[in-house]
Amino acid sequence: MQEIDTIPSFKKWLGSNKKKAVAVQSLDLTSLEEELHQKDSSDCLFLGCRMSDDLAGHLVRQGAMVILESDKVKFQLHRAKLYTAKELFKGFDSSLENGYHSTFDYQIYSEYLQQGKDKPSSIQTSLFRRLHDHSITEALEDAIRGEKVVAIMGGHGMERSDPFYLKIAHIARILTQKGFLLVTGGGPGAMEATHFGAYFAERSYEDMIAALNEIKIRPKGAKKGKEYNDPDWLARALKVMKKYPIPKGKKQKSKSIGIPTWLYGHEPPAPFATHIAKYFANSVREEGLLAIATYGVIFAPGSAGTTQEIFQDACQNHYGSMEYVSPMILFGTKRWTKERPVWKLLQKVAKGKLYGELLALTDNEEEVIRRILSYQADLYRI
Repeated sequence: MQEIDTIPSFKKWLGSNKKKAVAVQSLDLTSLEEELHQKDSSDCLFLGCRMSDDLAGHLVRQGAMVILESDKVKFQLHRAKLYTAKELFKGFDSSLENGYHSTFDYQIYSEYLQQGKDKPSSIQTSLFRRLHDHSITEALEDAIRGEKVVAIMGGHGMERSDPFYLKIAHIARILTQKGFLLVTGGGPGAMEATHFGAYFAERSYEDMIAALNEIKIRPKGAKKGKEYNDPDWLARALKVMKKYPIPKGKKQKSKSIGIPTWLYGHEPPAPFATHIAKYFANSVREEGLLAIATYGVIFAPGSAGTTQEIFQDACQNHYGSMEYVSPMILFGTKRWTKERPVWKLLQKVAKGKLYGELLALTDNEEEVIRRILSYQADLYRI
């Protein structure tokens, strides 16, 4: 079924004499209602479109499916595109100590808490969230189509001054320049470092270092491992983004996708991500994030969440459930052999399996880059 999410494409379909079922997404159709009344729209889908109740009723009687937006929630039930940082951070006030709490993103999170996190207050709320997440998955699939996707996983508590933050940014910058699409869980710490590096793919390394030196300066008395709670955390990032914008016409070459969740909505999404696929359902988000990383996953230092993701990815590779196996690179020898000693167990689990050839443990960012660049996807399809 053809998907239509622009007015010119919709007008083209509207003017055609041929009967064709289409999915129309997130369009304001109020100025085209008269023409639409004359069109056979049976078997069509109208998802998140603006229209009168009269037109909606007419379309349903014809045999179309219509899902209108609702004023009962702050978020859109159906989106045709992924979020942008600008959209999610709308309303941010840097003059307020809790300026992030004024943003559209945090308003949705507050509503999410009020209506119930894992146990929504009503079946209607649950359905609204599922419809939203379904549209995010559809938009994400569009955004990654034809891309060589590499994921970087790692701890949200990693500070901008941590040596690994720069290492991760360097890896992400080079891989983005080499034509890979970097994705993460879309939060702060190691995740932000990934998007920070991709953001600077079309700027000089010196610019990236200068920007990092600005954003890593924390307020006096700031709590260790909780940099995203600093009152100026977001303001520092937005300031350097304004000072060092992506060069005109180069946004596609600086593209990265953050995939966060409102389950962890107390953590702001990574502002340097050019696209953000934010979900309500963390299970859908987390499994999907690993599944789309067809060119490998890099596991930077992290805690319980990253440890879980290592074995979640191993499970996908072990059983070939995604019809391919891809590199698993544990980045941080001390972290993964001493502090979180999963390396030996992972090797035992992978012994005799195809993905065992693709395991690596290293502290060297150039080794990480080399392993991703040398991966030959066609040899590891199942």
